[in-house]
Amino acid sequence: MKIAVFSAQPYDRQFLEAANAAEGHELHYFEMALGLESVALAAGFQAVCIFVNDVADANVLEALRGGGTGLVALRCTGFNNVDLAAAKRLGVKVVRVVDYSPYSVAEHAVALLLALNRKIHRAYNRTRDSNFALDGLMGFDFHGKTAGVVGTGKIGRVFARIMLGFGCEVIGYDPYRSADFEALGARYAAPGEIGANADIVSLHCPLTPENHHIVNAETLARMKRGALLVNTSRGGLLDTDAAIQSLKSGHLGGLALDVYEQEGGVFFRDLSSTVVTDDVLQRLISFPNVIVTGHQAFFTREAIGTICETTLRSVSEFARKAPLSNEIRMT
Repeated sequence: MKIAVFSAQPYDRQFLEAANAAEGHELHYFEMALGLESVALAAGFQAVCIFVNDVADANVLEALRGGGTGLVALRCTGFNNVDLAAAKRLGVKVVRVVDYSPYSVAEHAVALLLALNRKIHRAYNRTRDSNFALDGLMGFDFHGKTAGVVGTGKIGRVFARIMLGFGCEVIGYDPYRSADFEALGARYAAPGEIGANADIVSLHCPLTPENHHIVNAETLARMKRGALLVNTSRGGLLDTDAAIQSLKSGHLGGLALDVYEQEGGVFFRDLSSTVVTDDVLQRLISFPNVIVTGHQAFFTREAIGTICETTLRSVSEFARKAPLSNEIRMT
């Protein structure tokens, strides 16, 4: 089957080609993201393979369908960038990678937390200039502190297990409670408890219309003063402007982001020789108690390998007209 792969990076080509040895599809790579301006490139392809910042809204899906595309294969877990209602109306199937490596994202969240708390990023820059002073680098022990986990699915549970290993009390929030989360020794928080008691808050929930800006000015004001906030899920979970105000006031103790609301057009690109015109992102980076990484939490050999294998197996199922194991269905 002919597949148009959008937002293709060198590592995508490497791992997709390796996975395709067992599937035998015809892969065509495009560096640009899928959108209304680029959708014409997909004409004649039965399937498109897209990533987190590609756009598959109603207009794009109509163009895809008109060009003969019947399958949108997301090489990621989140699907907030796809208009599922339009896909259903047009008869376009949508698949995703339900499970790849929850360890990759959870471990990156912990790495960000450790770096943020112990000022590793600042110490690294200092010692490169032969500055070995410790002033301004003090952190706190994780042991005995309270970690709040927002979203207790597979990634959230791995994160919780790691934080329990540090000796934290772990409390969680999720509208769909998990017995596995509680079996770890964690517990679900009472209303308002995460904000009032958590020294660390980590976001591990998908982005939906219901939880857009789940962390906003109001919830930030209720957070414990000096708490650290980490987001390795989706940028839209956090009201970035509200976070900046909380950082300026000193209420939010630190912020670590692997995702950003307006990351499309910025992340996954080398802009080191250009002027980044996103003033909000530039403001974030200027804070000494903020760490930003470019949506790399998923970026391990194990995770990418599983993502590519799962994606191409889904395309093979579609080609055989078999049931789609990883289809996203409207509920």
